[in-house]
Amino acid sequence: MPSFPEIMHRTFFRTLSLLSPAAQGVLLRRYFDWWHRNPDPWKLATDSYERQKYLSTLHHLPPRPYRRIIEVGCAEGVFTHALAAAYPDAEITGVDVSERALARARERVQDNARVRFMRADILTHRPDEHFDLVFCSETLYYLGRTDRLRQASARLGELLAPGGVLVAVHPWPEATRLHHYLDATLPRLGEEVYTATYRPFAISIYGTGPV
Repeated sequence: MPSFPEIMHRTFFRTLSLLSPAAQGVLLRRYFDWWHRNPDPWKLATDSYERQKYLSTLHHLPPRPYRRIIEVGCAEGVFTHALAAAYPDAEITGVDVSERALARARERVQDNARVRFMRADILTHRPDEHFDLVFCSETLYYLGRTDRLRQASARLGELLAPGGVLVAVHPWPEATRLHHYLDATLPRLGEEVYTATYRPFAISIYGTGPV
């Protein structure tokens, strides 16, 4: 059962989704720029829960030669940095709506020429590239109502190269609702739910080939 602050948090973002996609994107960008006025506002680089979630996610990735990877909602690039260490030969793109967050992400991986960052909104950005691995964590609930979740799920599917893998990680049991829209876009290859933690989460894997 979500806490009262979490319920109010989700209600706020559902209200924002009553706006046009462009207007919603502008407000989300301002919201996250405000949060990132100070470094690492959610302690993604230091919290043991976040570190365990990153390790669990990497553990469940199908063993494939990922040459092109994108992380949607990369924030300050903590997991992007972990992906770069796990796949040193891959070209990795981190995407976020906050330029403040991206500036710190670039500093984090400044010595790795294979990693780049760009500011983009999953609802309005139409990519001209495709990726072997698409990663989306703790992002979809910011998009609000059904039509925006459906649109974002379609956009995530469009990022995949043939035979590519999409990994979505969100709080459980909310992930059931959020990942439902991905289920309508791509075959689900597997899921792992972690409940032995103060904030349960689910890792769902999608794609067009076997795990």
